[in-house]
Amino acid sequence: MTVSPASTRRLMLLADYVHPFVYRSGFPQSVPEVDAVLAAGDLPGYYLEFLASKLPVPIIYVHGNHENEFVNEGDGRLAPRGVIPAHGRVIEVAGLRVAGWGGAPRYRQGGHGQYSAREARWGFRKLGWQLGRRPLDILLTHAPPSGPHAGTDFAHRGCPEITRFMHQRRPALVIHGHIHEYEGRKIEYTDEASGARVINAYGYRIIEVPLTESR
Repeated sequence: MTVSPASTRRLMLLADYVHPFVYRSGFPQSVPEVDAVLAAGDLPGYYLEFLASKLPVPIIYVHGNHENEFVNEGDGRLAPRGVIPAHGRVIEVAGLRVAGWGGAPRYRQGGHGQYSAREARWGFRKLGWQLGRRPLDILLTHAPPSGPHAGTDFAHRGCPEITRFMHQRRPALVIHGHIHEYEGRKIEYTDEASGARVINAYGYRIIEVPLTESR
């Protein structure tokens, strides 16, 4: 395994799919060493716990619209252990500042893991209060922002509140899930208004990101 340079961080990105290259007895053989794992939702709790048992690095996750991140051992649903929930929080990990927002815009009544536009506006306002004047490195969400990664159907549409927060706080990187490969979207693009690099984390990806100036 190789180690990323001091000026960069290597991240494993996951979302929406239990990837067979990751969920195997030999993992993490043949995988570059990473500094953190960012999971963008709709991953089962057993998968997240597997990652925590195999990798000595922080596992940061937000929930998806299916909210299948819980585990059930006979005593009801439990949050996955050994991992760090980021929904509605600002977390500093591996020298990076990460803000998290899970779930998807509401597409049916009574659905779990969904939120109204009002709930999203309030949630992102609270994230902004937590950040204060500090810069944001990564915005980790389940739903995509409005734009090239938005889905073609109502349930997978982009979230305007995510887009607004991007333009206000200008994260260097936006990582999302929710949009599967059958949608035919590009893996990543650059948002012109905010300058953010936007990545669809579906499946399994490893990326390197530069560290910003000293905090």
